[in-house]
Amino acid sequence: MKHITIGILAHVDAGKTTLSECMLYLSGQIRKLGRVDHKDAFLDTYELERERGITIFSKQAELKMGNLGITLLDTPGHVDFSAEMERTLQVLDYAVLVVSGPAGVQSHTETVWRLLQRYDVPVFIFVNKIDIGDCNKEDIMSGITERFGSECVDFSAEKNDTFFENIAVCDEEVLEKYMDGGNIDDDDIKKLISERKLFPCYFGSALKNEGIDKLLDGINRYSFEPVYHEEFGAKVFKIVKENGVRLTYMKITGGFIKVKD
Repeated sequence: MKHITIGILAHVDAGKTTLSECMLYLSGQIRKLGRVDHKDAFLDTYELERERGITIFSKQAELKMGNLGITLLDTPGHVDFSAEMERTLQVLDYAVLVVSGPAGVQSHTETVWRLLQRYDVPVFIFVNKIDIGDCNKEDIMSGITERFGSECVDFSAEKNDTFFENIAVCDEEVLEKYMDGGNIDDDDIKKLISERKLFPCYFGSALKNEGIDKLLDGINRYSFEPVYHEEFGAKVFKIVKENGVRLTYMKITGGFIKVKD
């Protein structure tokens, strides 16, 4: 089974925690969809988070979809807690950047985008809340490409010549291959995404559980499992105290560690 670590990042109120909730629900990890406004979201475990309706501390959960295993990290979206979000970036294999359809790319969304660039994290973009107001997919994509570049491509669009041309122009070798054979295979797309030369965009509504399955299918289809070394290695990304006990959260990057080592 392929296993990857994914972080969900966004400007506050873009629907990041609701998206995480949907992913857990679709994978069968939770039986009931919670809501931030109902104060029963699965990953908002602290009372202050439920009272204020925002994520303050990064959380983690495990889920499985077919042959894909995901360690999911839900991060704070409020700028006041951005340091907590930034600490998780060093352990991510991929990120899902959530953009609010009605609001478009907001200032903190651009800040998160620059941080993902700094930490060299491949990104899938999910445009949320497209069921609200007069959201127009073409206008939203235009705003995203204007802020983030033409490498952002709508993967919910029909897989026609225009779709493949938009991918091909992201890389000279892929463009040459496409011009010669008229085809781009999944491995080409995976490589472009992992090298941050291509950023797939998906659309949906996390609150209504729409479009999440296509996002998950895309992540499964177009992601590589990281290669780990035999020698033990790890990156610490969070230290907390629970009931007086100090807990250290880390991502193992090679080898293994035994209890009490």
